[in-house]
Amino acid sequence: MRVAPIGLFYDTDVLSIEDIDCMGAGAAAITHGHPLGYIPAAGLVHIVQLVSHEPPVLLSDAVTDMIEKVPGLYPEAESDNAYFTMLMKKAAALAQSDVPDLEAIHQLGEGWVAKEALAIAVYCALKYEDDFDAALVASVNHKGDSDSTGAIAGNILGAYLGYDNIPRKYTENLEMMDVMERIAGELMLH
Repeated sequence: MRVAPIGLFYDTDVLSIEDIDCMGAGAAAITHGHPLGYIPAAGLVHIVQLVSHEPPVLLSDAVTDMIEKVPGLYPEAESDNAYFTMLMKKAAALAQSDVPDLEAIHQLGEGWVAKEALAIAVYCALKYEDDFDAALVASVNHKGDSDSTGAIAGNILGAYLGYDNIPRKYTENLEMMDVMERIAGELMLH
């Protein structure tokens, strides 16, 4: 959940999407050395990068591209890649279904591990791609690691929808908001 700024900062005019994804995986691998700890980090970076840079990509297309490309970065992790791909496809399919949120989320796991946290966030972001509030509410109302899943869903939709489309109730009373806005602006100007 801490690698989204990598996707915001780096542009494919400077680095390839694969290099950017690997930077996200490398950052996560510092504390999450298992492939299913760092491959989802590369996935999050991939989605954030595609939806936040010009030309912006539709969220569903960014998720599909992530599912197709990120596992190929780590061919040595074949069985982990297969599981990651299956889980991400399941999240995308559930987002298109009529399965109630809580039931869908529990089919993806509890979010205590990176692959499940990303899957839950992807599900919520896709299900409510035009409604930041509904996505965030769904992503935090389950029996698992809801702060992580909420943070990741917020990262995805914040990058996709843009700051002006985040309801003010999430930003108006934050401490050090001026500092965060300055840093965010600097990330995007690089």
